[in-house]
Amino acid sequence: MSLFKARDWWSTILGEKEEFDQGCLCVADVDNSGSGQDKVIVGSYKGYLRIFNPHPVKPGDEVQPEDLLLEVQLREPILQVEVGKFVSGTEGLHLAVLHCRKLCVYAVSGTQGNVEHGNQYQIKLMYEHNLQRTACNMTYGPFGGVKGRDLICIQSMDGMLMLFEQESYAFGRFLPGFLLPGPLAYSSRTDSFITVSSCQQVESYKYQVLAFATDADERQDTEQQKLSSGKRLAVDWVLNIGEQALDICVVSFNQGVSSVFVLGERNFFCLKDNGQIQFMKKLDYSPSCFIPYCSVQEGTINTLIANHSKMLNVYQDVTLKWAAQLPCIPVSVKVANFQDLKGVIVTLSDDGHLQCSYLGTDPSLFQAPKVDSREINYEEMNAEMKELQKIIREATKTQDVLPESEKQRDVTVTAEVSPDLDEESQAIDSEVKAGAVPSVTVKITIQSRVTAQKPNLAVCVQAPLAVTCDQFVFGDLEPDSSETVVLSVFLKENCCPSELEGTCMVSYNIPTELNPEGIPRVAQCNFSLPLKLICFPAQPSKAANHKLTIDTNKPPVSFVTIFPDFVDPSEGDQANALGFEFLTGSKTTLLASKTSQRYRIQSDQLEDLWLVTKELIHRLEVHFKKQTCKDFACTFSGSIPLQEYFELIDRHFELRLNAEKFQELLSERAVQFRAIERRLLTRFKDKTPAPLQHLDTLLEGTFREALQLAGGIYDLHRV
Repeated sequence: MSLFKARDWWSTILGEKEEFDQGCLCVADVDNSGSGQDKVIVGSYKGYLRIFNPHPVKPGDEVQPEDLLLEVQLREPILQVEVGKFVSGTEGLHLAVLHCRKLCVYAVSGTQGNVEHGNQYQIKLMYEHNLQRTACNMTYGPFGGVKGRDLICIQSMDGMLMLFEQESYAFGRFLPGFLLPGPLAYSSRTDSFITVSSCQQVESYKYQVLAFATDADERQDTEQQKLSSGKRLAVDWVLNIGEQALDICVVSFNQGVSSVFVLGERNFFCLKDNGQIQFMKKLDYSPSCFIPYCSVQEGTINTLIANHSKMLNVYQDVTLKWAAQLPCIPVSVKVANFQDLKGVIVTLSDDGHLQCSYLGTDPSLFQAPKVDSREINYEEMNAEMKELQKIIREATKTQDVLPESEKQRDVTVTAEVSPDLDEESQAIDSEVKAGAVPSVTVKITIQSRVTAQKPNLAVCVQAPLAVTCDQFVFGDLEPDSSETVVLSVFLKENCCPSELEGTCMVSYNIPTELNPEGIPRVAQCNFSLPLKLICFPAQPSKAANHKLTIDTNKPPVSFVTIFPDFVDPSEGDQANALGFEFLTGSKTTLLASKTSQRYRIQSDQLEDLWLVTKELIHRLEVHFKKQTCKDFACTFSGSIPLQEYFELIDRHFELRLNAEKFQELLSERAVQFRAIERRLLTRFKDKTPAPLQHLDTLLEGTFREALQLAGGIYDLHRV
C-alpha cells in the first residue's frame, strides 16, 4: 500500500446504478472553444451522455451545477465515445458515439446564457450509420494518409472490420481465424490496424491490404475464395505475447518513431511499429487500465497503469517512478488539461465514480500545540462533560434531516386515495369482460408558497390501468394558494397490471429578476392503489399449477387483521384461507399455515402470484411495524420458477413473431387490394365495355383476407 494518495482536485458520482467500461471515457475540446481546455465526455450503458467542464474554486470542492455542461439520455447503451474530425467540409472536432447497432456523430455547441444558470450546451446529430452487425469497439484516424479528416473503423462481435469514410460506408473485412473480439488501435505512421486475437497474438493489418481484400459482404467458402478476384486478407506482422490483452495504445511523440503499447493480464509490452519488442515489464498485480503520455526526459515514455488494488503506478519505460492510492478501481484513465493545469489524471470506475486528481504530497501545516503541565481537575471536567452532553442532546432533538429552505419546497403536490371504491363506477371504454368494473377516487392537491406560472398536472398509471383524465392545466398560482382536482382510476384492458402505483407530476415556472418568464421546475409525488380495484373476494381453491411459499420469523397473523377488506369479520380468527378473483377471470388463493410460520400463494397462472405476494408482504410489514417489531423478515427458500418464467418469455416471443408475420401478410394484401382497385377503375373508365375477368371476386376475397389478418393482429395484441 502506498504512503501517498492521489490528490482529489474534482470528483463526482454519475447517476444511480449505472455501468461504465473502458470506452466510456474521453477527454477533448469537443465544443471547439479554442482555449485548449479539455472537456470530460462520459457515456454509460444506460444510454446517458454527459459532458463536464471541471473548474473547482479550490481542490476538493463539491461539484458545482455549472460543471455539467450537458446531460442527455440516448435510446441505446453507449459502448464507446471518441472525438475527432468526423464531418466532411470542416476540420472542427465532433463527437462519435458507438451503440450496439448504430454509430452516431454529433456536433457539440454552446450559446451564451442570459440567466444565472450560465451557458447552454446542446448536441446536434450530423449523421448516423445503422450497423448490420453488433459492434464491440472502434478506432479512428487518417486512414490511407488522408489530410484534415478522420475515418472510423468499427470491430463487430463476429470479427468484421467496418470502415466508414465519414458520412458514407466504405467496406467491411473479416479478420482471419477470428473467435472473440479484442482491443483495436490504429497506427498512423504505418497506416495499419493493430489488435490482439484469441490466439494471444498481436496482429497488424495494413489499411491498403484491407482495402484490396475480398469484400466481407461477398465472403464465400474456402474453395470458392481461391477463384475470387479479390485478394485474401494477409497479416503484416504477428507477435505472440502468451496472454490476453486488456488494451492497446499507439503513441508517437516525435515524427520519426511510434510505439505500440499492449497491456496484458500480467505483463506490459512496448513494441516497435514493425512488431519487435522494445521492452516489457512483468507486473506483480492485476492491471485494470493504462494510458501512455509524454515524458520530460527525451527518449523515454511515461505510462500510468491502474490496478485492482486501487493503486495508480507511474512508470518511465520499465522503472516505477511513483505510486498513489485511488479511492476506487478505475476502468479507464486519461490525461487532460484544465484551467492552465496540465496533466490532470481523469479516472472512471465501473460504478460511475469520476475523479480528476493530481500526484504529489500536500504538506501538513498543522502543528500540535504544546501541552501545559497542570493538574487535572476532575470535578470541572465532569461538569464540562455534562454541559456538552446536554448541548448534544438538544441539538439532536431539533436537527432536521434537510435544511429548512430545502424541506419547504415552492410547490408541493399530494395525492389522497379514497379508502373505498366509488359507489358508481367511473370506468370509461373498459375492455374488461367482467360485469362491473370498479373505480377508485384520487384527490390531488397542489399547494404553492410562491407565484407559480403555467402549472400543468400530469397523472400517470401503468397500463392496463387508466385514469378518467390525465392532464390538467391551471392558471397562475398566487402565493399561499392551492388547487384541487379529483379523478378516478380503473382497469381498462383485460389483463392484470404489474404494479398498483401511480405518479403525479406538476411542471411550473418560477419567475426571477433576471428571467421574468420563469425558470422551469417540477414537483411530483407517488400514490398506491388498493388491491380491491382489480380483484374481489372469492372461494379459495385447493388445487393450482403454480405455488409460492413465504417463510417468516413471526407467528402467522389472521387474515381478518391484515386483509379486513377481503375477509368477512364473522369468520373470526379461523380464516386461514383467502381467495382472490381478478377482473380478468383468473383466481389466486392465499393460505396461512396453522402450525408453522409460513404463507402459501397459489394460482393457475404464474403472473397472478406477484400482486398478491407483494400485497401480503407489505401488509405484514405494516402490521408488525405498528407493534414496534423491528426484526420481522420474509424469506423464500424454494427454487426460483425460472422454467415457468422462460416459458412466458417464449410465448411472448412467439406472439411477437406471429404479429410480425401477420403484419407482413397484411401489407401484401393491402398492395394486392390497391392493384386490383386500379385495374377495376381502369375497366370502369374505359369507353368500350370489357369483361371484368373475375377481378370483382378477387377484390372481395382480398378484402376478406385483409379483414381476417387485421382481426388476427388485434387479437395478438390483446393476448
